[in-house]
Formats: sequence, structure tokens, C-alpha cells
Amino acid sequence: MRPTRHKTIIDAARLEFTERGFAAASIRDIAKRAEMSMSALYHYYPGKQDLLMAILDEGVDAYTEACAEALAAVGEDPAERLEALVAATVRFRAEHPAKSSVTITEERSLSPENLRTYRERLAGSTRLFQGILEDGIARGVFNTPYPDDARRGIIAMCNAISQWYRPEGELTRDDLVERYVSLALTLAECRPRAARRGAKP
Repeated sequence: MRPTRHKTIIDAARLEFTERGFAAASIRDIAKRAEMSMSALYHYYPGKQDLLMAILDEGVDAYTEACAEALAAVGEDPAERLEALVAATVRFRAEHPAKSSVTITEERSLSPENLRTYRERLAGSTRLFQGILEDGIARGVFNTPYPDDARRGIIAMCNAISQWYRPEGELTRDDLVERYVSLALTLAECRPRAARRGAKP
């Protein structure tokens, strides 16, 4: 957990970056939104690049924790693990649109060094999906001949939710989870649940 002062600044910067974009946002406006002086803000974060990296790190940490909790609640069946991971991703993107949006759209604003660091952190999430798909194929649960494309498709469609989903719309979050889990299993060419568990059709 970050100290309250840090959290206040990060929350303010996230909103500024979401509303204006990284390039147009100013330290002055971030400080104003955080209700502190510019000198106080600079004491914690020397510049916008440092703020952006802190925001992205926080987003990755929160998402990673949500995925870990979801996977800890299920067994070793690859399909169930894919369902849990997709459900966690969908809920996170729907419930934290600002956090997700900045994470997805402002990668381009990172310095080369920060970009390398950030992508190394993102690779951990990618490996979660990759490992589950590979395990499912090895066990005969998933039949897709294109696991890398399936992984990219699943991640991309889930990430896009933060860009368009609105809780006041027709779809509830539970509806969204149900649809996207079904789509993910389709991309993986998953064997039916009954067949996986040895039940009669």
C-alpha cells in the first residue's frame, strides 16, 4: 500500500492523463487536482514520467493480484483456469476503466528505459494466459492449432472493455463475464465441460 499522499497524487495524475492524455496534462493541473502545491508534488515525483510509471506499476500490481486471487480459487483444470483468468480480467477492466485505460493507452508515452521495464512486468500477465493455453493443449482440453493467436485475441478483447463498457448500459458485469468467458473458450477450441469431466453428453 502506498502512503496516502502518494495515492492522492497518483489518483489525480491518473484522472488528468485519462481526460487530457499524457502529453497535454500538466504538473500544475495535477497538483491542483491533488490539492497541493507544485513544490510538494515535485517532492514525491520529479516529473510526469515518474508519475506515469508509478500509475502503470500500480495498475499492473492491482491486476496481478486480482488474477492471483481468481486462480487460487480454482483447481488445475486448464479450462476452469482460463475461465477464472478471463473473468478476473473482464471484471478488472470493467470496474477500473481509468486505471485500465491509462495502462493500455499511455505505454507509448514512456521513455525507452521505462518502456522496457514496463513491458517486462506485462510479460508476467502474458505468461499466465500462455501457460494455461499450453497446459490445456497438452492435456487435450484445448484444440486450437494457433495458441499464440488465441492468447493475443483473448487478451486484446478483454483489455478493450475499459474503452467501451459503461455500467449504466444494457450489459451487467456478470453478463459481460459470461460472454467473454464463452468467447475465450471458443478461441481456445475447448472441449465441452461434460466431456472434460467424463460425464455423459
